[in-house]
Amino acid sequence: MKHRLVKPLAFAVGMALCTGALAAPSSVFNVQEIDSTINACSDFNGFVNAKWVAANPIPADRTRWGSFDELREASLNVQHKIVDDAASRAAKAAPGSIEQKIGYLYASGMDEAAINKAGFDPIKPQLARIDGLKNSADVVGYIRDSYAQGEPVLFRFGGNADYKNSNNEIAYAGQGGLGLPTTDYYSKPEFEKIRTAYVAHIAKLLELAGVSATAARQQAKSVLAFETRLAAASLARVEMRKPENNYHFVSIADADKVTPSFDWAAFFKAQGADVKDGFSLSQPKFFAEVQKMLGDVPLAEWQAYFRYHAIDGAAPYLSTPFQQEDFAFGERTLNGQKEMQPRWKRVLGTTNGGMGMALGQLYVAHNFSPDSKQRAQELVDNLRAAYKTRIENLPWMSDATKKKALEKWATFVPKIGYPDKWRDWSGLTLTPDNYYANVQAAAKFNYDYRIAKIGKPVDRSEWGMTPQTVNAYYSPQQNEIVFPAAILQPPFFDAKADDAINYGGIGAVIGHEMGHGYDDQGSKFDAQGNNVNWWTEADRKAFEERTTKLAAQFDGYEPLPGKHVNGQLTMGENIGDLGGLNAAYTALQMALSKNPAEANRKIDGYTQDQRFFLNWARVWRGSIRPEAQLTLLNTDPHAPAQFRAIGAPSNMPEFAQAFQCKPGNAMVRSPETQVKIW
Repeated sequence: MKHRLVKPLAFAVGMALCTGALAAPSSVFNVQEIDSTINACSDFNGFVNAKWVAANPIPADRTRWGSFDELREASLNVQHKIVDDAASRAAKAAPGSIEQKIGYLYASGMDEAAINKAGFDPIKPQLARIDGLKNSADVVGYIRDSYAQGEPVLFRFGGNADYKNSNNEIAYAGQGGLGLPTTDYYSKPEFEKIRTAYVAHIAKLLELAGVSATAARQQAKSVLAFETRLAAASLARVEMRKPENNYHFVSIADADKVTPSFDWAAFFKAQGADVKDGFSLSQPKFFAEVQKMLGDVPLAEWQAYFRYHAIDGAAPYLSTPFQQEDFAFGERTLNGQKEMQPRWKRVLGTTNGGMGMALGQLYVAHNFSPDSKQRAQELVDNLRAAYKTRIENLPWMSDATKKKALEKWATFVPKIGYPDKWRDWSGLTLTPDNYYANVQAAAKFNYDYRIAKIGKPVDRSEWGMTPQTVNAYYSPQQNEIVFPAAILQPPFFDAKADDAINYGGIGAVIGHEMGHGYDDQGSKFDAQGNNVNWWTEADRKAFEERTTKLAAQFDGYEPLPGKHVNGQLTMGENIGDLGGLNAAYTALQMALSKNPAEANRKIDGYTQDQRFFLNWARVWRGSIRPEAQLTLLNTDPHAPAQFRAIGAPSNMPEFAQAFQCKPGNAMVRSPETQVKIW
């Protein structure tokens, strides 16, 4: 159950929560943090961030620490007070109110004594069900019933807008079922130690749930072999970025031909999913392999796989030994985290996973002003105008494609702060004294809520990210850019700061999200959010010539000895950064042109152009443990933060002019390697 919530990561790299009541970044740029011993033209990230990084080590219960983490810490502290208050008043709160439900969920998670007393009793019925499987039909029934309870197993399933008709929501089934970060972890020699540790981890969890040591070791090996086979039939992360690899519409009858042993109509009926004309069997090769495995994998190996994943999914909500083992492999081994987070942050994470939007409703009531929303809307409008200007003046794009690009620009929908309407939680029943049952109830409630949308028109008012999330995202199928309340704070946005700071911060974020509409994959969706080609052949070729150069640039970055950034995996985010920073710079110049005195004013010795780039780099300040960096290099579509600080500026003549850099400096790319796209 612990993996049920997948958060969109559009602008920021996903970062774990941290301890310590640290203040949010100051509202103005502190030039005392600049390291004047480092040449801005040689290492702009070091120039802006080295002193801060040296003075701010990573906390023991974190895998990274930086600007995003500081801001997230501030958001967490606000949320902590909300859930604490809700828990203390839950018994007296209005029956069925979101305050009471949040209070019950959080209070039950904080009752460590009751959780430890229960041990693994909460999952014994599920384990007994697994033990009782007799044949492949039972295996299929277990998969079907697990999903119906909101507990996904083996593959991914859910609803989303139809790639070919974005107004309608259809069902999608896709590859999944792996316990390690990517397919590479199952085959490459460099991950052999991780595989060995994974087998030991599986065995340990099985032993904690009553399996003998000898049987646990054997079952653990079979789980790795099972998942290795799934991985071999799965697409790699780079391939999964492509829309064409995520959409394969079939009728139910055609899907049954791929998996004769898996009755899709019966599966949809059990989920309550309205699937009539068909659905997307997104990766047919994966499901063809599942069909083979239903026929040739011994029942005991299916049981071992189900048994481990049932325990693993529940581990964060069971007694202390399960929580500790979950941390030992998932955070310490894979990501280098030294200490487990305090319980309140772990339970708060669960609360966000189960009732995040309800918590957001309480969050914005006291932490986001109408003035902030209005000012953010003004910045969005200014960035829209700047992006339009840049599209109109592109020298490499024909008028025919520009027309389509501007049609898409005209339909951008910005969402700022929080949803216009809140979700109804009246069907969710929680209690104050059973954490695991509450987590299960929330999982099923949220799953049923999502599945009920299949077969209906897309609800374009919904958000895919909670207001308390420090992040932002773009949806190609809805052509919308979304900025939660929590990111509209320093260092991104500050009503008291000069224009350069805001445009170098939230302005670049806004431009980045708009840029996703025109990145290597977002550009394959039209103004209505449909996956259709709107490019001339010559323009697409010219675009790909530029993106190839950008991939080569990031392929050259080496965050760990011998380990390079994957320029193809990070392509979309790098295009977003490059286009977004250029658009934000254009918007800043448009704003300054209306106020020449401000344009020529220096603040703390720096020009507006310099402060613009300084704040861009400050956004990306931070450090990360090498284990976590290695994991992210293989899984994350975002480049490491230090390279995002320098990647886009090094392609901009405006940066070189602002800091008087010369050809040959590291921050000045040669004419043949300089990338200009949007």
